[in-house]
Amino acid sequence: MAEKRILVVEDEARIADVLERYLRAEGFVTERAASGKRALELWRAFRPDLILLDLMLPEIGGLEVARTIRAQSDVPILMVTAKAEEVDRLVGLELGADDYITKPFSPREVVARVRAVLRRVGGGARAARIYRVGAIAVDLDAFEARCGEAPVALSPTQLRLLAALAQAEGRALSRHELLDQLGEAYVDARTVDAHVKNLRRRLGPCGAQIETVRGVGYRLRGSSS
Repeated sequence: MAEKRILVVEDEARIADVLERYLRAEGFVTERAASGKRALELWRAFRPDLILLDLMLPEIGGLEVARTIRAQSDVPILMVTAKAEEVDRLVGLELGADDYITKPFSPREVVARVRAVLRRVGGGARAARIYRVGAIAVDLDAFEARCGEAPVALSPTQLRLLAALAQAEGRALSRHELLDQLGEAYVDARTVDAHVKNLRRRLGPCGAQIETVRGVGYRLRGSSS
């Protein structure tokens, strides 16, 4: 993963210094933004492969930064925040963030999370498989999804979640099974609900094909019931 570009968005200089030092030691190229406004400027100029995004930022908050970026790009976003409340994590995930980590954290854990997210993105390109379930088509090789003939813009996590459901067509998958396939087994299983909610919204009319199985998790049907 050498030469992958990471944008570190963090207004606390000490924390940003540590993150950049560890990332660069692992072969990553980094840029730093200390405000939401600067983050958006560097996102356009630096074209990062992944964004480490603090939620508590001056000028423009982290959630608004995530919302702006996700409306135009599928670049992976790893939220870094001091907020431990579930609502903050879920809002970020619903906006399209791919993962989160809560302060205080180990810099080595952050690097491991960065690598895990980038592996999920790169792993999709090697899968070379297409899944079709009802009106939904998922092409992991081309990193594309469609609802009928209409292309659907999905984040890396959303695409892999949809592919996992498509592979198990008609079979209910538990939240833990889904998170395990996404490489997020260490995350609170309830956060998969935020991923699914966001995925349904992105799929538009095809979102109804994702059914909630009470007490179990979710399944993808060939047609909405």
